[in-house]
Amino acid sequence: VALDTTLAAEVLLAALQALEHAQGRERPYRHAPRTLDLDLLLWGDRIAATPALTLPHPRLHLRAFVLEPLAEIAPALVLPGLGALAPWRAAAADQVVERMAS
Repeated sequence: VALDTTLAAEVLLAALQALEHAQGRERPYRHAPRTLDLDLLLWGDRIAATPALTLPHPRLHLRAFVLEPLAEIAPALVLPGLGALAPWRAAAADQVVERMAS
């Protein structure tokens, strides 16, 4: 999802985590399996690393399941600190991404 908001990035992240919690998401340990995962991937061209938030998301450029939808909504996107989306997408082309039927 791409959106415009007046919320600060940290406030939006807290709202996303509240939605996860409302749907029963638990965080028993780092990288635990989850049924719902709402991440804040990018915030314009902002680069940040705080205890609560890293922008861009630290592994977004390595994951085809992130890169493919990003390419659909912003094919000419330049990832802050990482460069153009297209080469990262090509590098992850061996990863299988399946679209769920609607």
